[in-house]
Amino acid sequence: MSRGAYVLHDPSGADAQVILIGTGSEVYPCLVAADQLAAEGIPARVVSFPSWELFEIQPQAYRASVMTPGVPRLAVEAAASFGWDRYAEASVSIDHFGASAPGAKVLAEFGFTGENVAAAARTLLGR
Repeated sequence: MSRGAYVLHDPSGADAQVILIGTGSEVYPCLVAADQLAAEGIPARVVSFPSWELFEIQPQAYRASVMTPGVPRLAVEAAASFGWDRYAEASVSIDHFGASAPGAKVLAEFGFTGENVAAAARTLLGR
């Protein structure tokens, strides 16, 4: 955590075609999505990204090693998408208010599942 973001999962035997970024509880759906994408021949990196502020003060070489330039990125944030455009071309996020239900039901309803994250990654990749 001291560096703000780090690689939690890298595909074996291939370079990542997409980077899935989670901030906390969103990391788990990213890991599930990475497994699903790997089964389809789409290698995905998963990055845990708990702090923009700490990440931004890291050396450029470190930031590039985590967020590989040229690799499409999908942020998964169970809050607003605001600010993620600095790090990702797309996001699974919530930019509105008004939902109330048990937590797991709300998360599933708004797409915070491995299946939906994988689908969003495919869309980002044009597949």
